[in-house]
Amino acid sequence: MIISIASGKGGTGKTTVATSLALSINEEVQFLDCDAEEPNAHIFLKPRIGETKKVYIPVPVVDTERCAYCGRCREVCAYNAIAVVKGSDGKKGSILVFSNLCHGCGSCAYFCPENAIKEVSREIGEIEIGTVGEMQFIHGRLSIGEAMAPPIIRQIKKYIDKTRTVIIDAPPGTSCPVVETVKKSDFCVLVTEPTPFGLNDLTLAVEVLKKLKIPFGIVINRSDLGDKRTDEYCKKNDIPVLMRIPFRREIAVAYSKGEPIVKIFPEYKKDFGDLFRKIKDEKPR
Repeated sequence: MIISIASGKGGTGKTTVATSLALSINEEVQFLDCDAEEPNAHIFLKPRIGETKKVYIPVPVVDTERCAYCGRCREVCAYNAIAVVKGSDGKKGSILVFSNLCHGCGSCAYFCPENAIKEVSREIGEIEIGTVGEMQFIHGRLSIGEAMAPPIIRQIKKYIDKTRTVIIDAPPGTSCPVVETVKKSDFCVLVTEPTPFGLNDLTLAVEVLKKLKIPFGIVINRSDLGDKRTDEYCKKNDIPVLMRIPFRREIAVAYSKGEPIVKIFPEYKKDFGDLFRKIKDEKPR
């Protein structure tokens, strides 16, 4: 079973829930941290890293001697990563490749009528693979200055072991990295907080999951703060609230020290075990 843990906004406690859930399951577990722009699950799980792999994407290089500056590459590029200026008055044209915008789809090389484009590999980050006891651990890290996390997320997800229970810690928000992370999940847990900002971003995340047709439920963190509008929204839209985590200073202190809830407060292990059972019950058969 593949369970992704997501949130409409940052700071809701998504990684806290993901790591504590992974440590509370009495099954073989694989943990993937797909927040490649700012991975932090390793701070709590403290894995032993045994292997590091670089991540590359193919980017175009133009042979200006063969290029006719027809602009076909620019037309087929969905990401505006190529600019072409056609020549005039006997002057040669020019072409620019914005490698940071390139998604490595290969369309420009495929459609070039002059075969003037080839692709070269450009490093954009790395993946680290390790263990936490019997748990498999994998996370990715985007290189500083790089703009696109989805290629690294796709590489991380290639390691999914469907013989295990897979817990995926998704990036915050509702943009492309989140969609790439949660798609093909069997279930998604949305972690929120009962505040106006939390509810606003929760509604956005719910719409994304409905579009992707992924079953989901809610965990309300710091549940005794804020107001009741999050509960009212869930009740009105028939969204299951799977767990509530109260606001406790001790939990915040443990978080600041990089300690999972279930290690500092063992009584929560039963609660997260119950959360896992509810997820299995909510998942469509």
